[in-house]
Amino acid sequence: MRIRIVLALVALVGLALSVGWWSRGWLAPDAAPAPGQMASTEGSCPGGAEPLYWKAPMDPTYVRHGPGKSPMGMDLVPECPPAGGATPEREGVIRIDPSVVQNIGMRSMRVERRDLARKIRALGRVAYDERRVSHVHTKVQGWVETLHVDYVGQEVRRGEPLLGIYSPELVSTQEELLLAARYRDQTRGSPFPDVSESGESLFEAAHRRLELWDIRPRDIERLLETGKIQKTLTLYAPTPGVVTMLGVRSGMEVQPNQNLYTIADLSKVWVLSDVYEVELPWVHVGQRGTVELSYLPGVSFSGEVTFVSPLLDPKTRTAQVRLELDNPEGRLKPEMFANTTIETQARPDVLVVPSEAVLRSGRRSVVMLDLGEGRFAPREVELGLDSGDGWTEVSAGLEEGDDVVVSSQFLLDSESRLQEVVRKLLAQPPPRDEPAAQPEAEPPAMPSMPSMEHERQPGEVR
Repeated sequence: MRIRIVLALVALVGLALSVGWWSRGWLAPDAAPAPGQMASTEGSCPGGAEPLYWKAPMDPTYVRHGPGKSPMGMDLVPECPPAGGATPEREGVIRIDPSVVQNIGMRSMRVERRDLARKIRALGRVAYDERRVSHVHTKVQGWVETLHVDYVGQEVRRGEPLLGIYSPELVSTQEELLLAARYRDQTRGSPFPDVSESGESLFEAAHRRLELWDIRPRDIERLLETGKIQKTLTLYAPTPGVVTMLGVRSGMEVQPNQNLYTIADLSKVWVLSDVYEVELPWVHVGQRGTVELSYLPGVSFSGEVTFVSPLLDPKTRTAQVRLELDNPEGRLKPEMFANTTIETQARPDVLVVPSEAVLRSGRRSVVMLDLGEGRFAPREVELGLDSGDGWTEVSAGLEEGDDVVVSSQFLLDSESRLQEVVRKLLAQPPPRDEPAAQPEAEPPAMPSMPSMEHERQPGEVR
Protein backbone atom coordinates (compact mmCIF):
# COMPACT_ATOMS: atom_id res chain seq x y z
CA MET A 1 0.00 0.00 0.00
CA ARG A 2 2.78 2.40 0.84
CA ILE A 3 4.41 1.80 -2.53
CA ARG A 4 1.16 2.66 -4.38
CA ILE A 5 0.81 5.92 -2.53
CA VAL A 6 4.35 6.95 -3.41
CA LEU A 7 3.86 6.10 -7.08
CA ALA A 8 0.67 8.18 -7.23
CA LEU A 9 2.46 11.20 -5.79
CA VAL A 10 5.27 10.88 -8.34
CA ALA A 11 2.73 10.80 -11.19
CA LEU A 12 0.98 13.94 -9.98
CA VAL A 13 4.25 15.88 -9.69
CA GLY A 14 5.27 14.88 -13.21
CA LEU A 15 1.91 15.95 -14.64
CA ALA A 16 2.14 19.35 -12.96
CA LEU A 17 5.66 19.99 -14.30
CA SER A 18 4.62 18.97 -17.81
CA VAL A 19 1.71 21.44 -17.83
CA GLY A 20 3.98 24.26 -16.64
CA TRP A 21 6.64 23.60 -19.25
CA TRP A 22 3.99 23.39 -21.98
CA SER A 23 2.52 26.75 -21.02
CA ARG A 24 5.98 28.34 -21.16
CA GLY A 25 6.67 26.89 -24.59
CA TRP A 26 9.42 24.52 -23.62
CA LEU A 27 7.56 21.51 -24.85
CA ALA A 28 5.50 23.13 -27.72
CA PRO A 29 6.03 21.13 -30.88
CA ASP A 30 5.59 24.25 -33.15
CA ALA A 31 6.74 27.23 -31.12
CA ALA A 32 5.66 30.79 -32.18
CA PRO A 33 8.27 32.46 -34.41
CA ALA A 34 10.72 34.75 -32.78
CA PRO A 35 10.40 38.47 -33.61
CA GLY A 36 11.54 39.13 -37.17
CA GLN A 37 10.91 35.59 -38.39
CA MET A 38 8.46 35.09 -41.22
CA ALA A 39 5.33 33.16 -40.51
CA SER A 40 2.82 31.62 -42.85
CA THR A 41 0.45 34.21 -44.26
CA GLU A 42 -2.08 31.72 -45.45
CA GLY A 43 -5.48 32.71 -44.17
CA SER A 44 -4.26 36.13 -42.90
CA CYS A 45 -6.50 38.06 -45.34
CA PRO A 46 -9.88 37.12 -46.79
CA GLY A 47 -9.58 34.73 -49.69
CA GLY A 48 -5.98 33.90 -48.81
CA ALA A 49 -4.72 37.20 -50.27
CA GLU A 50 -1.20 38.30 -49.51
CA PRO A 51 -1.09 41.18 -46.95
CA LEU A 52 0.31 44.47 -48.15
CA TYR A 53 2.30 44.89 -44.94
CA TRP A 54 2.12 44.20 -41.23
CA LYS A 55 1.71 46.85 -38.56
CA ALA A 56 1.55 47.10 -34.80
CA PRO A 57 -2.01 47.32 -33.47
CA MET A 58 -1.08 50.07 -30.99
CA ASP A 59 1.36 51.98 -33.24
CA PRO A 60 0.35 52.23 -36.94
CA THR A 61 3.77 53.71 -37.82
CA TYR A 62 5.52 50.49 -36.82
CA VAL A 63 5.43 48.65 -40.16
CA ARG A 64 7.12 45.41 -41.25
CA HIS A 65 7.10 43.31 -44.39
CA GLY A 66 6.19 40.19 -42.47
CA PRO A 67 4.56 39.03 -39.29
CA GLY A 68 6.22 39.28 -35.95
CA LYS A 69 6.05 41.05 -32.64
CA SER A 70 5.70 44.76 -31.91
CA PRO A 71 7.97 46.51 -29.40
CA MET A 72 5.11 46.12 -26.93
CA GLY A 73 5.13 42.36 -27.43
CA MET A 74 1.88 42.24 -29.39
CA ASP A 75 1.39 40.29 -32.62
CA LEU A 76 1.56 42.39 -35.80
CA VAL A 77 -1.69 42.57 -37.74
CA PRO A 78 -1.88 42.37 -41.54
CA GLU A 79 -3.03 45.23 -43.76
CA CYS A 80 -5.12 43.55 -46.42
CA PRO A 81 -5.66 44.70 -50.02
CA PRO A 82 -9.08 45.99 -51.09
CA ALA A 83 -11.85 43.44 -51.03
CA GLY A 84 -12.93 41.67 -54.17
CA GLY A 85 -9.41 41.13 -55.42
CA ALA A 86 -9.05 44.74 -56.58
CA THR A 87 -5.58 45.99 -57.21
CA PRO A 88 -4.06 48.37 -54.67
CA GLU A 89 -4.83 52.04 -55.16
CA ARG A 90 -2.25 54.25 -56.77
CA GLU A 91 -0.01 56.26 -54.52
CA GLY A 92 -1.77 58.87 -52.39
CA VAL A 93 -5.32 57.57 -52.90
CA ILE A 94 -7.40 56.93 -49.80
CA ARG A 95 -10.31 54.52 -49.79
CA ILE A 96 -13.10 54.93 -47.24
CA ASP A 97 -16.22 52.86 -46.91
CA PRO A 98 -19.22 54.78 -48.33
CA SER A 99 -21.16 54.20 -45.12
CA VAL A 100 -18.40 55.94 -43.16
CA VAL A 101 -18.44 58.83 -45.65
CA GLN A 102 -22.15 59.26 -45.04
CA ASN A 103 -21.87 58.96 -41.26
CA ILE A 104 -19.24 61.70 -40.93
CA GLY A 105 -21.25 64.06 -43.15
CA MET A 106 -18.65 64.48 -45.87
CA ARG A 107 -19.66 66.86 -48.69
CA SER A 108 -18.07 67.62 -52.06
CA MET A 109 -18.44 70.51 -54.50
CA ARG A 110 -17.48 70.99 -58.13
CA VAL A 111 -14.55 73.19 -59.18
CA GLU A 112 -15.95 75.83 -61.54
CA ARG A 113 -15.21 79.07 -63.32
CA ARG A 114 -16.91 82.28 -62.37
CA ASP A 115 -16.39 86.03 -62.07
CA LEU A 116 -14.59 86.59 -58.78
CA ALA A 117 -15.28 89.82 -56.91
CA ARG A 118 -14.72 90.89 -53.35
CA LYS A 119 -16.41 93.31 -51.02
CA ILE A 120 -13.90 95.07 -48.78
CA ARG A 121 -15.39 95.78 -45.39
CA ALA A 122 -13.59 98.12 -43.04
CA LEU A 123 -14.18 100.44 -40.12
CA GLY A 124 -13.96 104.14 -40.93
CA ARG A 125 -14.60 107.53 -39.47
CA VAL A 126 -16.17 110.67 -40.88
CA ALA A 127 -13.79 113.62 -41.35
CA TYR A 128 -13.83 117.13 -42.83
CA ASP A 129 -13.06 117.64 -46.45
CA GLU A 130 -9.72 119.37 -45.93
CA ARG A 131 -10.18 121.34 -49.14
CA ARG A 132 -13.35 122.94 -47.67
CA VAL A 133 -11.85 124.24 -44.42
CA SER A 134 -11.18 127.99 -44.11
CA HIS A 135 -9.29 130.04 -41.52
CA VAL A 136 -10.17 133.67 -40.80
CA HIS A 137 -7.37 136.12 -39.90
CA THR A 138 -7.11 139.88 -39.61
CA LYS A 139 -4.33 141.73 -41.42
CA VAL A 140 -4.24 144.65 -39.04
CA GLN A 141 -3.67 144.99 -35.34
CA GLY A 142 -6.68 146.10 -33.31
CA TRP A 143 -9.36 145.37 -30.71
CA VAL A 144 -12.61 143.47 -31.09
CA GLU A 145 -15.52 145.89 -30.92
CA THR A 146 -18.38 143.61 -32.06
CA LEU A 147 -18.62 139.80 -32.12
CA HIS A 148 -21.39 138.55 -34.41
CA VAL A 149 -20.51 134.81 -34.35
CA ASP A 150 -19.62 133.81 -30.81
CA TYR A 151 -19.79 130.02 -30.32
CA VAL A 152 -18.42 126.85 -31.83
CA GLY A 153 -20.86 124.89 -34.00
CA GLN A 154 -22.69 127.94 -35.26
CA GLU A 155 -23.58 127.74 -38.93
CA VAL A 156 -22.64 130.68 -41.11
CA ARG A 157 -23.37 131.66 -44.69
CA ARG A 158 -20.91 133.00 -47.17
CA GLY A 159 -20.51 136.80 -46.71
CA GLU A 160 -22.09 136.81 -43.24
CA PRO A 161 -20.37 139.28 -40.82
CA LEU A 162 -18.23 137.61 -38.17
CA LEU A 163 -16.79 140.45 -36.06
CA GLY A 164 -15.86 144.16 -36.08
CA ILE A 165 -12.31 145.34 -35.24
CA TYR A 166 -11.21 148.82 -34.23
CA SER A 167 -7.76 149.56 -35.65
CA PRO A 168 -6.00 152.95 -35.38
CA GLU A 169 -3.90 151.99 -38.39
CA LEU A 170 -7.06 151.40 -40.40
CA VAL A 171 -8.48 154.78 -39.42
CA SER A 172 -5.29 156.62 -40.43
CA THR A 173 -5.20 154.82 -43.77
CA GLN A 174 -8.78 155.91 -44.50
CA GLU A 175 -7.78 159.51 -43.75
CA GLU A 176 -4.81 159.14 -46.09
CA LEU A 177 -7.12 157.90 -48.84
CA LEU A 178 -9.43 160.92 -48.47
CA LEU A 179 -6.48 163.33 -48.54
CA ALA A 180 -4.98 161.55 -51.54
CA ALA A 181 -8.34 161.77 -53.33
CA ARG A 182 -8.54 165.55 -52.77
CA TYR A 183 -4.90 166.04 -53.83
CA ARG A 184 -5.49 164.00 -56.96
CA ASP A 185 -8.50 166.14 -57.89
CA GLN A 186 -6.53 169.35 -57.33
CA THR A 187 -3.49 168.28 -59.36
CA ARG A 188 -5.32 166.60 -62.19
CA GLY A 189 -5.32 169.80 -64.33
CA SER A 190 -1.71 170.77 -63.52
CA PRO A 191 0.49 171.64 -66.56
CA PHE A 192 3.30 169.68 -64.94
CA PRO A 193 2.98 165.94 -65.58
CA ASP A 194 5.05 165.01 -62.56
CA VAL A 195 2.65 166.79 -60.22
CA SER A 196 -0.45 165.20 -61.68
CA GLU A 197 1.15 161.77 -61.69
CA SER A 198 2.22 162.08 -58.05
CA GLY A 199 -1.33 162.85 -56.97
CA GLU A 200 -2.61 159.81 -58.85
CA SER A 201 0.08 157.52 -57.37
CA LEU A 202 -0.66 158.64 -53.79
CA PHE A 203 -4.34 157.86 -54.29
CA GLU A 204 -3.62 154.44 -55.79
CA ALA A 205 -1.25 153.53 -52.93
CA ALA A 206 -3.79 154.36 -50.21
CA HIS A 207 -6.59 152.62 -52.13
CA ARG A 208 -4.45 149.54 -52.66
CA ARG A 209 -3.54 149.35 -48.98
CA LEU A 210 -7.19 149.16 -47.94
CA GLU A 211 -7.88 146.45 -50.49
CA LEU A 212 -5.00 144.35 -49.14
CA TRP A 213 -6.52 144.67 -45.66
CA ASP A 214 -9.66 142.96 -47.00
CA ILE A 215 -11.77 146.15 -47.08
CA ARG A 216 -14.55 145.45 -49.55
CA PRO A 217 -14.57 147.61 -52.72
CA ARG A 218 -18.07 148.86 -51.99
CA ASP A 219 -16.98 150.06 -48.55
CA ILE A 220 -14.09 151.94 -50.13
CA GLU A 221 -16.43 153.54 -52.66
CA ARG A 222 -18.81 154.54 -49.87
CA LEU A 223 -15.89 156.13 -48.02
CA LEU A 224 -14.95 158.19 -51.07
CA GLU A 225 -18.55 159.22 -51.71
CA THR A 226 -19.52 160.15 -48.17
CA GLY A 227 -16.12 161.09 -46.76
CA LYS A 228 -17.07 159.37 -43.50
CA ILE A 229 -14.32 157.29 -41.91
CA GLN A 230 -15.31 153.89 -40.53
CA LYS A 231 -14.04 153.27 -37.04
CA THR A 232 -14.22 149.46 -37.25
CA LEU A 233 -13.24 146.88 -39.83
CA THR A 234 -15.85 144.17 -40.36
CA LEU A 235 -14.67 140.64 -41.27
CA TYR A 236 -17.02 138.38 -43.28
CA ALA A 237 -17.28 134.61 -43.65
CA PRO A 238 -15.32 133.51 -46.75
CA THR A 239 -17.25 130.23 -47.14
CA PRO A 240 -20.45 128.68 -45.80
CA GLY A 241 -20.11 126.05 -43.11
CA VAL A 242 -19.85 125.40 -39.40
CA VAL A 243 -17.53 127.16 -36.96
CA THR A 244 -15.21 124.47 -35.62
CA MET A 245 -12.80 126.78 -33.77
CA LEU A 246 -13.33 130.16 -32.14
CA GLY A 247 -10.18 132.00 -31.09
CA VAL A 248 -11.50 135.42 -30.21
CA ARG A 249 -13.77 137.10 -27.68
CA SER A 250 -15.27 140.56 -27.42
CA GLY A 251 -12.76 143.20 -26.30
CA MET A 252 -9.68 141.10 -27.09
CA GLU A 253 -6.69 142.53 -28.85
CA VAL A 254 -5.97 140.69 -32.06
CA GLN A 255 -2.82 140.41 -34.14
CA PRO A 256 -2.36 139.68 -37.84
CA ASN A 257 -0.90 136.20 -37.13
CA GLN A 258 -3.82 135.11 -34.94
CA ASN A 259 -6.42 132.58 -36.17
CA LEU A 260 -9.82 134.01 -35.28
CA TYR A 261 -12.19 131.41 -36.81
CA THR A 262 -12.02 128.01 -38.48
CA ILE A 263 -15.00 127.27 -40.71
CA ALA A 264 -15.63 123.83 -42.25
CA ASP A 265 -18.03 123.28 -45.13
CA LEU A 266 -19.86 120.00 -44.37
CA SER A 267 -21.81 119.78 -47.61
CA LYS A 268 -19.19 117.20 -48.62
CA VAL A 269 -17.30 114.99 -46.18
CA TRP A 270 -14.63 112.29 -46.20
CA VAL A 271 -14.86 108.81 -44.75
CA LEU A 272 -11.39 107.50 -43.89
CA SER A 273 -11.24 103.69 -43.68
CA ASP A 274 -8.36 101.45 -42.62
CA VAL A 275 -7.93 98.59 -45.10
CA TYR A 276 -5.60 95.68 -44.35
CA GLU A 277 -2.62 95.19 -46.64
CA VAL A 278 -3.86 91.78 -47.83
CA GLU A 279 -6.96 93.50 -49.28
CA LEU A 280 -5.20 96.46 -50.88
CA PRO A 281 -4.71 94.74 -54.29
CA TRP A 282 -8.49 94.87 -54.71
CA VAL A 283 -8.88 98.62 -54.02
CA HIS A 284 -8.44 101.29 -56.71
CA VAL A 285 -9.36 104.93 -57.15
CA GLY A 286 -12.72 105.36 -58.84
CA GLN A 287 -14.49 102.40 -57.23
CA ARG A 288 -17.81 102.89 -55.47
CA GLY A 289 -18.40 102.34 -51.79
CA THR A 290 -21.26 102.46 -49.32
CA VAL A 291 -21.27 103.78 -45.77
CA GLU A 292 -23.61 102.73 -42.96
CA LEU A 293 -23.98 104.32 -39.54
CA SER A 294 -25.04 102.50 -36.40
CA TYR A 295 -27.41 105.30 -35.38
CA LEU A 296 -29.18 105.19 -38.76
CA PRO A 297 -30.03 101.51 -39.30
CA GLY A 298 -31.14 100.67 -42.80
CA VAL A 299 -29.77 103.91 -44.28
CA SER A 300 -26.69 103.84 -46.49
CA PHE A 301 -24.68 106.55 -48.22
CA SER A 302 -22.83 106.07 -51.48
CA GLY A 303 -19.51 107.62 -52.42
CA GLU A 304 -16.41 107.22 -54.57
CA VAL A 305 -12.90 106.15 -53.64
CA THR A 306 -10.75 109.21 -54.34
CA PHE A 307 -7.51 108.29 -52.58
CA VAL A 308 -5.56 105.19 -51.51
CA SER A 309 -2.65 106.00 -49.24
CA PRO A 310 0.78 104.95 -50.55
CA LEU A 311 1.93 104.51 -46.94
CA LEU A 312 1.20 101.67 -44.53
CA ASP A 313 0.73 102.03 -40.79
CA PRO A 314 3.49 99.84 -39.28
CA LYS A 315 1.45 99.14 -36.15
CA THR A 316 -1.90 98.14 -37.61
CA ARG A 317 -0.63 96.99 -41.05
CA THR A 318 -3.38 99.01 -42.71
CA ALA A 319 -3.53 101.75 -45.33
CA GLN A 320 -5.97 104.62 -45.34
CA VAL A 321 -8.63 104.65 -48.07
CA ARG A 322 -10.73 107.77 -48.59
CA LEU A 323 -14.31 107.91 -49.78
CA GLU A 324 -15.93 111.21 -50.75
CA LEU A 325 -19.63 111.59 -49.97
CA ASP A 326 -22.27 114.28 -50.43
CA ASN A 327 -23.79 115.44 -47.16
CA PRO A 328 -26.53 117.95 -48.02
CA GLU A 329 -28.62 117.21 -44.92
CA GLY A 330 -25.69 117.15 -42.52
CA ARG A 331 -26.39 113.66 -41.18
CA LEU A 332 -22.74 112.66 -41.57
CA LYS A 333 -20.94 114.40 -38.74
CA PRO A 334 -17.14 114.50 -38.31
CA GLU A 335 -15.61 111.85 -36.01
CA MET A 336 -18.56 109.49 -36.40
CA PHE A 337 -17.68 105.82 -36.79
CA ALA A 338 -18.94 104.21 -39.98
CA ASN A 339 -18.99 100.74 -41.53
CA THR A 340 -17.70 100.97 -45.09
CA THR A 341 -18.08 98.47 -47.92
CA ILE A 342 -16.06 98.92 -51.09
CA GLU A 343 -17.30 97.15 -54.19
CA THR A 344 -14.25 96.00 -56.13
CA GLN A 345 -14.01 95.22 -59.82
CA ALA A 346 -14.69 91.56 -60.63
CA ARG A 347 -12.03 89.34 -62.15
CA PRO A 348 -13.75 87.53 -65.04
CA ASP A 349 -13.72 83.78 -65.68
CA VAL A 350 -11.30 82.52 -63.02
CA LEU A 351 -11.09 79.00 -61.60
CA VAL A 352 -12.42 78.97 -58.03
CA VAL A 353 -12.97 76.52 -55.18
CA PRO A 354 -14.88 76.96 -51.91
CA SER A 355 -12.56 78.53 -49.36
CA GLU A 356 -13.49 75.90 -46.77
CA ALA A 357 -12.08 73.16 -49.04
CA VAL A 358 -8.49 74.46 -48.67
CA LEU A 359 -6.21 73.07 -45.97
CA ARG A 360 -3.44 75.58 -45.24
CA SER A 361 -0.33 74.40 -43.44
CA GLY A 362 1.60 77.65 -43.72
CA ARG A 363 3.99 76.36 -46.37
CA ARG A 364 1.53 74.85 -48.80
CA SER A 365 -2.18 74.61 -49.56
CA VAL A 366 -3.90 71.27 -50.13
CA VAL A 367 -7.38 70.19 -51.21
CA MET A 368 -8.85 66.69 -51.07
CA LEU A 369 -10.11 65.41 -54.43
CA ASP A 370 -13.22 63.25 -54.45
CA LEU A 371 -12.53 60.49 -57.02
CA GLY A 372 -15.84 58.72 -56.43
CA GLU A 373 -16.69 55.30 -54.99
CA GLY A 374 -15.20 56.25 -51.63
CA ARG A 375 -11.78 57.16 -53.07
CA PHE A 376 -10.01 60.42 -52.19
CA ALA A 377 -6.60 61.92 -52.95
CA PRO A 378 -4.75 65.01 -51.66
CA ARG A 379 -3.76 67.64 -54.23
CA GLU A 380 -1.43 70.58 -53.65
CA VAL A 381 -2.69 73.81 -55.21
CA GLU A 382 -1.54 77.38 -55.80
CA LEU A 383 -4.03 80.00 -54.65
CA GLY A 384 -4.80 83.46 -55.95
CA LEU A 385 -7.11 86.10 -54.52
CA ASP A 386 -9.75 85.36 -51.91
CA SER A 387 -13.19 86.87 -52.45
CA GLY A 388 -13.94 86.99 -48.74
CA ASP A 389 -17.41 85.49 -49.22
CA GLY A 390 -16.53 81.82 -49.56
CA TRP A 391 -14.58 81.52 -52.84
CA THR A 392 -10.84 81.37 -53.54
CA GLU A 393 -9.03 81.59 -56.87
CA VAL A 394 -6.90 78.58 -57.87
CA SER A 395 -3.90 79.41 -60.07
CA ALA A 396 -2.60 75.84 -60.51
CA GLY A 397 -3.28 72.29 -59.34
CA LEU A 398 -6.92 71.78 -60.33
CA GLU A 399 -9.05 71.65 -63.44
CA GLU A 400 -12.62 72.67 -64.08
CA GLY A 401 -14.99 69.85 -63.20
CA ASP A 402 -12.91 68.33 -60.39
CA ASP A 403 -14.78 67.52 -57.18
CA VAL A 404 -13.23 68.69 -53.91
CA VAL A 405 -14.20 67.83 -50.34
CA VAL A 406 -15.55 70.79 -48.36
CA SER A 407 -16.24 69.13 -45.00
CA SER A 408 -14.50 66.53 -42.80
CA GLN A 409 -11.40 66.82 -45.00
CA PHE A 410 -9.23 66.98 -41.87
CA LEU A 411 -9.95 63.29 -41.30
CA LEU A 412 -8.85 62.54 -44.84
CA ASP A 413 -5.73 64.63 -44.40
CA SER A 414 -4.78 62.66 -41.30
CA GLU A 415 -5.33 59.38 -43.15
CA SER A 416 -3.26 60.53 -46.13
CA ARG A 417 -0.39 61.55 -43.85
CA LEU A 418 -0.50 58.15 -42.19
CA GLN A 419 -0.38 56.39 -45.54
CA GLU A 420 2.52 58.60 -46.61
CA VAL A 421 4.46 57.55 -43.53
CA VAL A 422 3.70 53.89 -44.29
CA ARG A 423 4.87 54.26 -47.89
CA LYS A 424 8.12 55.86 -46.80
CA LEU A 425 8.72 53.10 -44.31
CA LEU A 426 8.02 50.40 -46.89
CA ALA A 427 10.21 52.17 -49.46
CA GLN A 428 13.19 51.84 -47.13
CA PRO A 429 15.26 48.66 -47.08
CA PRO A 430 13.59 46.00 -45.01
CA PRO A 431 14.65 46.37 -41.41
CA ARG A 432 17.18 43.92 -40.28
CA ASP A 433 15.74 41.05 -38.38
CA GLU A 434 15.47 41.88 -34.80
CA PRO A 435 17.72 39.82 -32.61
CA ALA A 436 16.08 36.61 -31.79
CA ALA A 437 14.70 36.39 -28.38
CA GLN A 438 17.19 34.88 -26.05
CA PRO A 439 16.07 31.43 -25.16
CA GLU A 440 14.93 31.28 -21.72
CA ALA A 441 17.05 29.39 -19.30
CA GLU A 442 16.63 25.71 -19.32
CA PRO A 443 14.14 24.58 -16.81
CA PRO A 444 15.85 23.74 -13.60
CA ALA A 445 16.65 20.18 -13.18
CA MET A 446 14.08 18.33 -11.28
CA PRO A 447 15.18 17.72 -7.78
CA SER A 448 16.37 14.27 -7.26
CA MET A 449 13.63 12.12 -6.00
CA PRO A 450 14.31 10.11 -2.95
CA SER A 451 15.33 6.64 -3.81
CA MET A 452 12.58 4.10 -3.90
CA GLU A 453 14.90 1.59 -2.39
CA HIS A 454 14.27 0.83 1.20
CA GLU A 455 15.57 -1.60 3.56
CA ARG A 456 13.97 -4.98 3.23
CA GLN A 457 12.26 -6.14 6.22
CA PRO A 458 12.81 -9.57 7.31
CA GLY A 459 10.59 -11.97 5.46
CA GLU A 460 9.62 -9.41 2.77
CA VAL A 461 9.63 -10.68 -0.85
CA ARG A 462 11.41 -8.38 -3.32
